[in-house]
Amino acid sequence: DNAEDRHKFSRLLDTLKIDQPEWNEFTNLDSAKTFAKKIGYPVLIRPSYVLSGSAMNVALNQGDLEAFLRKASILSEDHPVVLSKFITEAKEIELDAVACNGEIVTSAMIEHVENAGIHSGDSTMIFPPQKLYLETIRRAREIAKKIAGSLKINGPFNIQFIAKDNELKVIECNLRASRSFPFISKVSKVNFAEIATKVILGVQVEKRSTLDLDYVGVKAPQFSFSRLKGADPILGVEMASTGEVACFGDDVYEAFLKAIISTGNKIPRSNVLLSLGGKKTKYKFLESVKKLKELNFNIYATEHTSMFLKENGIENEMLHKIHEKDLTVLDYIKNGKLDLVINIIVNHSEKKLEDEYLIRRTAVEFGIPLLTNLQLADLFVESISKKKQEDLKIKAWDEYS
Repeated sequence: DNAEDRHKFSRLLDTLKIDQPEWNEFTNLDSAKTFAKKIGYPVLIRPSYVLSGSAMNVALNQGDLEAFLRKASILSEDHPVVLSKFITEAKEIELDAVACNGEIVTSAMIEHVENAGIHSGDSTMIFPPQKLYLETIRRAREIAKKIAGSLKINGPFNIQFIAKDNELKVIECNLRASRSFPFISKVSKVNFAEIATKVILGVQVEKRSTLDLDYVGVKAPQFSFSRLKGADPILGVEMASTGEVACFGDDVYEAFLKAIISTGNKIPRSNVLLSLGGKKTKYKFLESVKKLKELNFNIYATEHTSMFLKENGIENEMLHKIHEKDLTVLDYIKNGKLDLVINIIVNHSEKKLEDEYLIRRTAVEFGIPLLTNLQLADLFVESISKKKQEDLKIKAWDEYS
């Protein structure tokens, strides 16, 4: 109850001097609007008693807040809605662990590829972490020790963190085995479920380390958008994946490409379509576009992306918007002329843009690999620039040690 009840858990974090995103609970729209204005948009809306992020949303302004709260109240009329500050461009980290009488006996730190704002069930996970500062890892472990000791945890638990500008905040603590328990167990070769079971049964266990690994595991989500008529194939705070695949590699690039291929995607051969929303996104992805050109890919782009790339000296072919000409973006997708579609939106309100939605939906329906997340697209381009498909080694699980 101390972990699940937001008020009690928040008080616990305050007592332990552990930082957390600012939040509050509301039963009426006016007080919610006042709070959102005070902490500043965007804010995360989380209805009570929901699973897998159902009806959760990120409100970018008051109009979004009003629309989403109306939707949330239909699902949960008798329960308050939690609003919390949504921290943009922040990294999400998870710690899975087993504690015995409040003392951690084994733990593993997992790095998310996508920034915070993607449901953990839809995120691509890396273990052991590759781009986390040692100080961040150390502080996360210290926080976990404090929480485990205070709650006197006896069994498995999972803590989710947000990291930005060397600041670490706790999102939540789940007193249960998480969906990543099998993943970290396979990669580390430390059976977390077995240790947790022994602890719960009162069997003595030794402390186990998961730090020293000479290889990397990547867990990628599996989606079924092609089977869900009309579904927008984009990631957000509400979970959409229907499975997952974990793969090993000598480095993160090999493991990542294996995982991407295993979820049904293909390595592009020649033609890539770019549709990048917002100037900031365009600039952030510019180095990756240059790498694609160095790899001799033909770059196709929608109007504004095409203009931006040409202004920055990157040759590309502009494809017309869906309602403009006879030969459009959709025609290229339907005719199999594209090997990869990278469609990145600035914010979730852009889901409403019909042309962008049709690009994503058509790509899925015609089996064209689709990337809609900036960090994921960056890692994908970096990976194919470092590894060819024939470089990916086929090895048995016990060959990694």
